[in-house]
Amino acid sequence: MKSVFASWVVGLCLTVFMAFSAFAQAKPLRILALGDSLTAGYGLPGEQSFTSVLQRALTSAGYENVIVNNAGVSGDTSTGGLARLDWALGEGADAAIVELGANDMLRGINPAETEKALDAILTKFSERGIPVLLAGMVAAPGMGRDYEGQFNSIFARLSEKHGALLYPFFLDGVANERKFLLNDGMHPNRDGVEEVVRRILPKVRELLARVKSS
Repeated sequence: MKSVFASWVVGLCLTVFMAFSAFAQAKPLRILALGDSLTAGYGLPGEQSFTSVLQRALTSAGYENVIVNNAGVSGDTSTGGLARLDWALGEGADAAIVELGANDMLRGINPAETEKALDAILTKFSERGIPVLLAGMVAAPGMGRDYEGQFNSIFARLSEKHGALLYPFFLDGVANERKFLLNDGMHPNRDGVEEVVRRILPKVRELLARVKSS
């Protein structure tokens, strides 16, 4: 009788474990993309935004259980991103892409203020155990050598400090390429977004690997 009961308990535990494992596998991984107009998809239909294109690229690469949430706000600065971070997180996230700083640079905001805000953002993610991919920005020509040096060094320094993955320049291969830009010469067009995603995808896959390993 005891052996029958023990077998029943073992069977029940195995069933519960398998059900829990199936639930855990079915639960989607959520990537929060916190950024500005480059993330939001300025001037483009929703399906052509960075997050939508990245979502499709991940699905095509076999990541069918990943959701990319668009928390991009056009015109946002790093300080603005910090101010709305708790709201943007909502019910939480499993990983994050942080793409902020371009508007700080265009407005000539002191790089020390930009670094302070980004530092606080990465700290909040770290406290919640959320792996981060930090997408860097490069100062536009004409900002002055001192400004360029201070601004451009922010992202690598913060990446090292927080152990975050780094994609040095979000618009790598797209900036200054007219075929990839809207008429304003600043924001990527449909093909430009596709190029951004193609180039950043390996780093996003590294980000997801960090989620799974944790």
